[in-house]
Amino acid sequence: MRRATLLLLLFSFMILGFMPPEEPVDWQAVQRIRQEGLQHSQVMDILSYLTDVYGPRLTNSPNYMKAAQWALDKFNEWGLENAHLEPWGTFGRGWALKKLSVEMLEPQYKPLISYPKAWTPGTNGVISGTPVLLEIENEKDLKKYKGQLQGKIVMVRAARDMELKFEPEAKRHDEESLAELAEAPEPGKRSPYYARRQEWMRRRMLQRKIQKLLREEGAAVLIEPSSRTYGIVRAHSGGSYRMNGDDGLPALVMAVEHYNRIARLLKKSIPVKLAIQIETQFFEDDSLGYNIIAEIPGVDKKLKKQIVMLGAHFDSWHAGTGATDNASGSAVVMEAVRILKAIGVKPRRTIRVALWGGEEQGLLGSRGYVKKHFADRETMALKPAHKLLSAYFNLDNGTGRIRGVYLQGNDAVRPIFEAWLRPFHDLGATTVTIRNTGGTDHLSFDAVGLPGFQFIQDPIDYFTRTHHTNMDVYDHALKGDLMQASVIMAAFVYHAAMRDEMLPRKPLPKPRKQSHLTSR
Repeated sequence: MRRATLLLLLFSFMILGFMPPEEPVDWQAVQRIRQEGLQHSQVMDILSYLTDVYGPRLTNSPNYMKAAQWALDKFNEWGLENAHLEPWGTFGRGWALKKLSVEMLEPQYKPLISYPKAWTPGTNGVISGTPVLLEIENEKDLKKYKGQLQGKIVMVRAARDMELKFEPEAKRHDEESLAELAEAPEPGKRSPYYARRQEWMRRRMLQRKIQKLLREEGAAVLIEPSSRTYGIVRAHSGGSYRMNGDDGLPALVMAVEHYNRIARLLKKSIPVKLAIQIETQFFEDDSLGYNIIAEIPGVDKKLKKQIVMLGAHFDSWHAGTGATDNASGSAVVMEAVRILKAIGVKPRRTIRVALWGGEEQGLLGSRGYVKKHFADRETMALKPAHKLLSAYFNLDNGTGRIRGVYLQGNDAVRPIFEAWLRPFHDLGATTVTIRNTGGTDHLSFDAVGLPGFQFIQDPIDYFTRTHHTNMDVYDHALKGDLMQASVIMAAFVYHAAMRDEMLPRKPLPKPRKQSHLTSR
């Protein structure tokens, strides 16, 4: 129906002798952006510093702050202005791993692939012994372990079945997948992830009760199997980052293949002996969380107070060096503003770059920034700057090249983005979709009625291999893809900063508090 309506309007325009104005594209600027970004790129050097030198960048850790200072130094070197660390609110403690040894001593010696969960304490020396294997499917199963876990190494669940994969783990979008993505979602259709999320929530509630039992019983170390296979360890948080929070128990995530072997030996009543030493450190000198901000000032007297923003989250998890999540996005954003400075852009609007902290803990940095500068999502009380933001562009789905952009339900920007993508069809960026996408910092802007957008990217091996794992390292980043993304990011920001009007907006959402009241 929507396509039929558009065709009817187009036919009417033709009958009346005129066509709607086409969004202008500055092809000369695009050529200069492409030349600088594709022939003189620095994106991989930026990425190497963020990962090899300063990774991982767990929020409020010393590495995060060192990487942030390095980014500020680069912004100043490139000639950006007002480069600074900006606190977004209270976060809590930093944390770092200082030493780790996880070994099987019996029945044979073997080092075991494992990583501690963030914000968990160390073991205060070596803890050795036979692990206890929990097999808990419901709350009733908790009772049989009471009185048996004091000082024990505890494996928190049974062996996890592995599935061999016969499809490649790294993929690109093809014409079929992009065409499907470009279609509007079927109205009223429930997401295929709904059932999986329901099961995940059930398991999460059970795991909380298991954790409570383990603390009450005085377990010494917790081990859980990784959710990934092939020796890949996916590790998140296990303790509290809040000041005076609950440290929990020393907790490890182990490669599922190593975990399963130990579990099978225990089921056969074959003695197993493990030795574990974990040394971690908490940092409590500064409880604030920080974003990294810098600008290319606008030059148009009427428009320079208006803002175009680009950003990516700067923090990472700790098992790898945070390359595809999200040093790659941060490097693309930094490279995009470097390109614009290198070609001598004089934007009409101010271009503001933001590298966010605390994204992995719930979009904390971008939400805090939006609340401070633009609007309070709970009340929808608007700040004066709310009317001055034209758009925010985000990158945070791995190393894959840009294939298009999500409209986030804002169909009024469709012809604008289609025009801005046209110079990059030869680089594979063609798709505009009305669909929403979630999980990253553009949502903080969209939530208060500001135009916030995330680009469509090739998935590569983001969700199969690198996302939040020990394999999230520099070597899994693709140079050509990041160069392409940097050029497109720079071009989108340039055109948004130069066009006569700000980008169209969706209607303002209702205050969250009001929504809660009306939903009861």
